[in-house]
Amino acid sequence: MDSLPLQIRFNDVDQMGHVNNAVIMEYFDLGKSTFFTRKGLPPEKGDFTVVIVHFEVDFHQQIRFHDPIAVTTQVSHIGNKSVEVFQQIINTATQQPCASCKTILSGYLRSSGSSASIPQEVRNLLSE
Repeated sequence: MDSLPLQIRFNDVDQMGHVNNAVIMEYFDLGKSTFFTRKGLPPEKGDFTVVIVHFEVDFHQQIRFHDPIAVTTQVSHIGNKSVEVFQQIINTATQQPCASCKTILSGYLRSSGSSASIPQEVRNLLSE
């Protein structure tokens, strides 16, 4: 599991005094891009990449401006052409989840603009 500490910016907080739900999606995206980059699969390079085809989010508790948080990311399943990623935003002071997200990503070849099987070398990197 990969963990990335997050800094809450002033403009992340809405008029209700908590981090806006749309911003939480940005935190999950940052976690995914950091995770894939750390695994040696930066999203902006190479012919093979993965693209989001589905996600679902559960919000467990509010995140306030001064809450210490981190996003955790891990691969929960690798199929023939898809990767399932599970993430949580955790309050690092209480270790309680604030939000969780399941994302399905499809293998994709930039050169052909079509879906693709997950190559074995990518499977190996994601399984480490």
